[in-house]
Amino acid sequence: MNFYTNTHPYYCGIDLHTRLLYLCIIDNENNILVHEKIDDSPEKLLALLSPYVGNIVVGVECMHCWYWVSDFCELHNIDFILGHALYMKAIHAGKTKNDKIDALKIAKLIRGGNFPLAHAYSKEHRSIRDALRRRTHIMRMSAQLKAHVASTISQYNLPALETRLNLQNSPDRQKMHHFFPDEAVQKSMDLNLNIISTMVHELYKIEHYVKTQAQTHNARDLHILKSFPGIGKILALTILYEVGDIQRFPSVQKFASYSRLVKCKAESAGKSYGTQGNKIGNAHLKWAFSEAAVLYLKGNDNAKRYLANLQKRM
Repeated sequence: MNFYTNTHPYYCGIDLHTRLLYLCIIDNENNILVHEKIDDSPEKLLALLSPYVGNIVVGVECMHCWYWVSDFCELHNIDFILGHALYMKAIHAGKTKNDKIDALKIAKLIRGGNFPLAHAYSKEHRSIRDALRRRTHIMRMSAQLKAHVASTISQYNLPALETRLNLQNSPDRQKMHHFFPDEAVQKSMDLNLNIISTMVHELYKIEHYVKTQAQTHNARDLHILKSFPGIGKILALTILYEVGDIQRFPSVQKFASYSRLVKCKAESAGKSYGTQGNKIGNAHLKWAFSEAAVLYLKGNDNAKRYLANLQKRM
């Protein structure tokens, strides 16, 4: 956990919501200078912050709509920091909670050097990363539809096909359009197959777009990632855009922890209570490296022997 420890004459805490925000500005003496609710208007926010520009830092808890505040602060040369939502909850959770109190608590956390930092991803590649995340989400939905088609064959005890179906391919999808004897079941499966067909078409377009963008802005790192056994196009793109700037990690251990590849022991009074915090970090990197590990073992006898030796030590 990293904390923001820089000092400023003024500190601004913002409790951000979709269509409004509560803002609190305090000074070094802990005096409340501004404490009010406004709409999510850049003009209104600038009117409140303009007397302090150059001497203030703005802190916001990480949630889905922080992008515009970060871009606003960058545009007006205002220091901006993003708070780690999980750690902030642990630090300032209290009996009474409302927007006014939350904004004040955020400002006080910044002033006291107790504001837990999250990574504010750069504006240049943020939308590409989000497009890739959306692609992964749609791909998983497609996998659920394919699994439903396969389970329905078993549900009605229909004869297994001679060859294994790959519903990613159009010819295999066409076979299934006349497979089920029950008309209602076939209609249900046609719905699945038509949605899968649309998803395959749209996923190809977004994958091509993201790959083109990656080759434009960082072809070297993309090529290096794809050179590793087990890492293909999608995994390479995922790692590239989820990491962003690799220099933000001071050590390999920090990067491994961020990628959820480290199990953290829970100990107290000399006793071990298993692990905790396994879901703190980047879930997308966890998925990418897990997939890469499985694919690396595929057809790799040396890797399998190495894994067997590691398992013997455990």
